[in-house]
Amino acid sequence: MKVSVSHGGDKVEERLAKAGVSRRDFMKLCGTVAAVMGMGPAFAPKVAEALTSGKKPSVVWLHNAECTGCSESILRGMNPPFAELVLGVISLDYHETVMAAAGEMAEKALHHATAEAGSFVCITEGGIPTAENGIYGKVAGRTMLEFNTEICNKAAANIAYGTCSAYGGVQAAAPNPTAAKGVAEATGATTINIPGCPPNPYNLLGTVVMFLQGQAIDLDDIGRPTKFYGESVHDNCPRLKYFDDNKFAESFGDDAAKKGYCLMKLGCKGPYTYNNCPTIKFNQINWPVEAGHPCIGCSEPNFWDELSPFYEEA
Repeated sequence: MKVSVSHGGDKVEERLAKAGVSRRDFMKLCGTVAAVMGMGPAFAPKVAEALTSGKKPSVVWLHNAECTGCSESILRGMNPPFAELVLGVISLDYHETVMAAAGEMAEKALHHATAEAGSFVCITEGGIPTAENGIYGKVAGRTMLEFNTEICNKAAANIAYGTCSAYGGVQAAAPNPTAAKGVAEATGATTINIPGCPPNPYNLLGTVVMFLQGQAIDLDDIGRPTKFYGESVHDNCPRLKYFDDNKFAESFGDDAAKKGYCLMKLGCKGPYTYNNCPTIKFNQINWPVEAGHPCIGCSEPNFWDELSPFYEEA
């Protein structure tokens, strides 16, 4: 079955114009998305075409055990405003954090959007408690395990946004008393995983563009799009030249750290982490290692347990 689409409402360009965003800024964003997708600048018009085609797939966004940082990364993390762009590209029919409806009206919106199997895309945020049939996490009287299993297995596609949704995240860290798991493991549904704590919103936007274009989305062995997670942080790190020269910071305040030397001895997990942080950055400005903090491997499964202590060399 085809995903339901909406053709009503303002065009994306009109929404952005109302938010004070020029066509030039929009095309710059499309150029960045093209770069994130591994394409050249000439691909920017294709991105713009996908984002302004008028087709708005129905999307429900489910919240589970999480901090809402993944949603915050979207709402605050881009210029032009990602929220304006996303709401112009998709029909976001349910999102507990940003929707105006509450209570019975919110539940009605969710039931309406998910009534027909295969007619919507589901984005999930947060891990799912599974212990004792999922009683440690509930929304509207139903366990997260119950309604995620039902809805995710009816969706045309599932995007697990954030490491908690993809692999369980901090909720699944030892001793994991709620038996929290990632959405795919908990529900049996197939997911496209966009991990990170939080993820870079461009990785979600790039995935949406590929979906709108009908592209095949190549995934690695843990469900991540290889366009965004195909190379290690270490391989693209601006401090790599210092690693190759065996120049390392020994403490955060020493002269080597001030000179931008490699942070491996301070616990950097860049060699074990696959993400595009060094090339796309956050807010188009910076990312942890460039700001002087070692990578903690937040886009990897079980990073809280397997890659800690975070400030000790692996």
